[in-house]
Amino acid sequence: MTDRLLDVRDLGVRFGSGENQVDAVQDLTFGLDRGQTCALVGESGSGKSVTALSIMQLLPYPQAGHTPGSSVRFKGEELMGAGEGRLRQLRGNAMAMIFQEPMTSLNPLHTIEKQVSEVLLVHKGMSRARARERCLELLDMVGIPEARERLNAYPHELSGGQRQRVMIAMALANEPDLLIADEPTTALDVTIQAQILALLRDLAARFNMALLLITHDLTVVRKMADHVVVMTGGRAVEQGPARTVLNQPTHSYTRKLLAAEPTGEPTQVRANAPSVLQADDVKVHFPIKKGLLKRTVDHVKAVDGVSLQVRAGHTVGVVGESGSGKTTLGMALLRLIQGQGAIRFGSTALADLGPKALRSLRRQMQIVFQDPYGSLSPRLSVGQIVEEGLKVHNVGAAKDREAAIVQALTEVGLDPASRFRYPHEFSGGQRQRIAIARAMVLKPSFVVLDEPTSALDMSVQAQIVDLLRDLQRRHELAYLFISHDLRVVRALADDVIVMKDGVVVEQGPAAEIFDQPRHPYTRALMKAAFDLEVAERDLVTA
Repeated sequence: MTDRLLDVRDLGVRFGSGENQVDAVQDLTFGLDRGQTCALVGESGSGKSVTALSIMQLLPYPQAGHTPGSSVRFKGEELMGAGEGRLRQLRGNAMAMIFQEPMTSLNPLHTIEKQVSEVLLVHKGMSRARARERCLELLDMVGIPEARERLNAYPHELSGGQRQRVMIAMALANEPDLLIADEPTTALDVTIQAQILALLRDLAARFNMALLLITHDLTVVRKMADHVVVMTGGRAVEQGPARTVLNQPTHSYTRKLLAAEPTGEPTQVRANAPSVLQADDVKVHFPIKKGLLKRTVDHVKAVDGVSLQVRAGHTVGVVGESGSGKTTLGMALLRLIQGQGAIRFGSTALADLGPKALRSLRRQMQIVFQDPYGSLSPRLSVGQIVEEGLKVHNVGAAKDREAAIVQALTEVGLDPASRFRYPHEFSGGQRQRIAIARAMVLKPSFVVLDEPTSALDMSVQAQIVDLLRDLQRRHELAYLFISHDLRVVRALADDVIVMKDGVVVEQGPAAEIFDQPRHPYTRALMKAAFDLEVAERDLVTA
């Protein structure tokens, strides 16, 4: 075909050798034309991201290798065996990639301006002044608020969703012919997700750009894709036009994916359930310093006067757009960052505790971070990661700790034999399950769950929701559940807090918030999450 931009044939990828050999991708063949959007769909570990890395020739050698006969042709040019110099010319210019985990993909030592401008300076030879203006255009285009003030910010100063938008800006900088988007909306709230998808669709049409979309969200696939490739176990089990695959799936695995969605009701809280954590008028203000002497001229009010109570067996959901203060609130409640306001854990006032006394409570207060790869040590095996908290808190002998590790990994759906492997050997969704196991192995009474299902495919989301609900019933766990996925929040939360710009705009029982939202912002969130879902479902069944 004259318009064929990307042609992948008989692609195979192997990790390790001998008994440790893993076939991550096997005999994969598909193509992509200019202006076409192809979606790679499948559960975590199905080989989607490895396929994308193979196309960009970014696999970690010599740990990974391609099987004989593998072919990746871009504009008719064979990329297998291409020289590093030629690949550098193509990457970031003719072909670009939005990576799944922005915190580990962005350089923590460089400002946002330097990182976005770098691709313009290298490939376009722009002056620094012109690159700065183009950088501002890109940040505005992907919805970064107050873009000029963000130029000198570092990745850790942005929310997860804002970091993802920076990654998208970098990938789009040179208007590539092929854009590979690996879970591009995973960390984004529903309203920004709709904007980013519209942006990608518009750019693909405007520049006749091919888009290879890797996602576990079938709502996104229905909205974006012309062609779908369904993968499991490293193989393509079904592919074809999106409407055909989604409306008339022929493979049982595809039907299973289409049927998967978090369901069920939140656990029933005992009427006399004790308070596990209570917070009154919590504030976290970050100083804005300017001038030669770095004087404080103002404050960013990340959290401004939030009050809440979480009881045993009770889940409080916190929703809102990226940068609304959700994660900052969770960190402040655990005293992981400094804030103001009264916080009581049981009968203990946390403000009265020093570091040593606070450490003794850490076993009962755990957190699952938003970015699993950034929070897992690359130098420790999975078993060592899960065991670390047990050793710090002197829980059990070595034999007992080993049994606890096996049980924790089994509960989150991982093979206990994988405890000898390292984080980089797992998919994004599998790494998130490792992070959940690390928190749950200590049997805490209060857990902050910061986007714990954002990196998981739909079927595993449902499993994790069921797991969290089951653990809560058995141990009367108290959860603060932070998420932009309102379907998951609806399945888990007893009460909901809606945050915008650091303040609570609406708060109350989950059923009331979802069924009769009062604030315009809450109604906008609900419309973006559920009206789109209904509209897409109606389209598919039409």
